Amino acid sequence: MQEHRQAPHIAVIMGVSGSGKTTIGRVLARRLGWLFLEGDALHPPENIAKMKAGHPLDDEDRAPWLAAVAARIDQWRDDGKCGVVACSALKRRYRDIIIGGRADVRLIYLEGSRALIGERLAQRHDHFMPASLLDSQFAALQPPDPEEDAITVSVDAPVDTMVAQLAAALATGHDPHRCALTG
Repeated sequence: MQEHRQAPHIAVIMGVSGSGKTTIGRVLARRLGWLFLEGDALHPPENIAKMKAGHPLDDEDRAPWLAAVAARIDQWRDDGKCGVVACSALKRRYRDIIIGGRADVRLIYLEGSRALIGERLAQRHDHFMPASLLDSQFAALQPPDPEEDAITVSVDAPVDTMVAQLAAALATGHDPHRCALTG
């Protein structure tokens, strides 16, 4: 028997680089009237420099970043705000830091093939994460376990279709009066 889940007020969109976290997150947040946070904006400058140089981050590099993402989520929760956070969150232990114990935070997994996401990354020129690191992203990826109760959508669908599916899934039991106005 599955325990009753609290209606989500924060959604964390996870996936490898190039899966569409920022695009889907922005459109979903706008549709729901929620705040949006690009989790990469919370990386310390050293992390960004390391990735730009083509070196994957290790767990020590990620620790302050994950703490900053979790702190922002907790701040929104304390302020009664709803939001969407784009954050790679590739490993279960990373998701435990930013989601663990927060019943009103829901995980969304953008699932896609290496080939499709590789094509997208090859066309992207305005991001610090080089396409050369995609293999390390897939090597680190631990798709959500069933107990994480993630909403999984395939990235091969059009953005509008994906956002409609996600909005419907997040709307189940959601109290629109729970969130402070975002504008």
